[in-house]
Amino acid sequence: MIGESLCKALRQYGYTVDWMQDGQSADNAAQSTQYDLILLDLGLPRKSGLEVLAALRRRKDHTPVLVLTARDAVADRVKGLDAGADDYLIKPFDLDELEARIRALLRRQSGRADLLMRCGDLCLNPVTHEVTLSDVNIALSSREYALLQTLLDRPGVVFSRAQLEEKLYGWSDEIGSNTVEVYIHSLRKKLGADMIKNVRGVGYMLPKAEAK
Repeated sequence: MIGESLCKALRQYGYTVDWMQDGQSADNAAQSTQYDLILLDLGLPRKSGLEVLAALRRRKDHTPVLVLTARDAVADRVKGLDAGADDYLIKPFDLDELEARIRALLRRQSGRADLLMRCGDLCLNPVTHEVTLSDVNIALSSREYALLQTLLDRPGVVFSRAQLEEKLYGWSDEIGSNTVEVYIHSLRKKLGADMIKNVRGVGYMLPKAEAK
């Protein structure tokens, strides 16, 4: 019940979610998919959360891990952090606090200090989900927003179509053959034709803004 509620809330916040209900499945998923962040419960069947975390770090996988657990003893928190967790949240928790911690971990992973994501006159606010261009609000669908956030998180980096599909869709979602291209086309209409560059045969990128 908690897992279903959490997945629903995260999707409403605009995140793409894969939910694994046991430790072995979680470990397999982490090996086959590059995630931006892992929310990890310690009390998992088949393989404990700590075992999943330890295996992740042994593979030199630096994906941020936020541990969610009902274990509130200091020793348990210390054990999780020492095993490689980046943050810790005790159940029951407030969803607003969870999202704030997620944003902080993603920001740290990207090397950003500022909450707002900017590129030239383009600005995205991860808290309010507002996007502005030259201080004018731009209305985006949830997937247009997710695609733009991915590109804006790493200006100058080219993302392949497959990488962008992973950002937009979970394992259980059906993906159309030209879905990414449709959203790119829509974003260009709203932001300007030159805002998103197509690197032929490679993928798409948001060019870095020139220093003023």
